[in-house]
This record gives sequence, structure tokens and C-alpha cells, in this order.
Amino acid sequence: MYYHDVHHTLDVYHSAERIATLEKVSKHEKFLIKTAALFHDSGMLRTYTGHEEASCEIAKETLPKYGYKPEDIKCICKMIMTTKLPQSASDQLEMIICDADLDYLGREDFYMISHRLKLEWNLLNINKTTLRAWYELQIRFLENHNYFTKAAIESRNRGKQTNLEQIKKLFI
Repeated sequence: MYYHDVHHTLDVYHSAERIATLEKVSKHEKFLIKTAALFHDSGMLRTYTGHEEASCEIAKETLPKYGYKPEDIKCICKMIMTTKLPQSASDQLEMIICDADLDYLGREDFYMISHRLKLEWNLLNINKTTLRAWYELQIRFLENHNYFTKAAIESRNRGKQTNLEQIKKLFI
């Protein structure tokens, strides 16, 4: 895995922590969000397609051993499931994890991270693309993506728009 690796997991973890702090969630909610971030792609160890469901199974198998309550595990799994594309968050915690998962869209390292996903898809025969087709896909994705939280909108929207404009200048 070149995209869905430990670096992505830690990136989502730190982004979730940052957004949760800015959104002023409780200490316990932040703990649940960070746990969801750590587990959100763990299902990739079992399957690529449907990995969110597999991630929830891993969380359900693992977290009771560390004293997590059933209602907290249910909340964590709900957050994990909202990271499935297209994202559909219905509460603040889900919005935070979704925004953390795609935080890179509005950052300067967007291109490096994006190309790791392209490489992963090509090598795994998920969606082999040319460079032009890849950037056309990125344009559609960026145009259709919306951050949920005020924190992500304020900190990442401008960068996301800049990345989109740069791609369009190169490929349209």
C-alpha cells in the first residue's frame, strides 16, 4: 500500500485531533475520534473493497480488550463507516473524521499524496489511469467534495481551491 499505509493513518489521526480541538469537542469525544482515525482503514489488512466494514469488525474484535464500552465501539464504527466514499456525515464526530480523512485535499502536499493513491490503484489494478485521466478524476473529485466542519472549511477550502485551479491550468 502506497497511500493506505501507516503514514495515512497517522495523518488522519493528527488531522482529526486538530479539527476536534478547533471544533471544541469533549475530551471523551476526541478520544473516540482519534480511535476511529486509527482504525478507519485497518480493514485494508483484509480487503480493499468494503474495507470500512472490515475495519469495524477489527475494531469490534480489538477494542473490548482495552476496556472500550459497547456504545463507544458503536460510535467509533459509525464514524468509520462515514469515511466510505461518497462521505455522508450526520453528526459532528462523523464530520470531523470525514474532514480529517480528506484533509490533504487542501494542503500543499496534495500532489505527493494524490500520486501515492494513483500508484496504489495502478499496482493493485483498482483503477489504472494515465496521468491525464488521473488529473481529470482529481478535478471531478475536488469539484464535488465539500468539507463539513467550520474548522476544515476555514483551514483547507482555500488550499483545495488552489490545488483545483492549478490542475485545471495544467490539464484543461
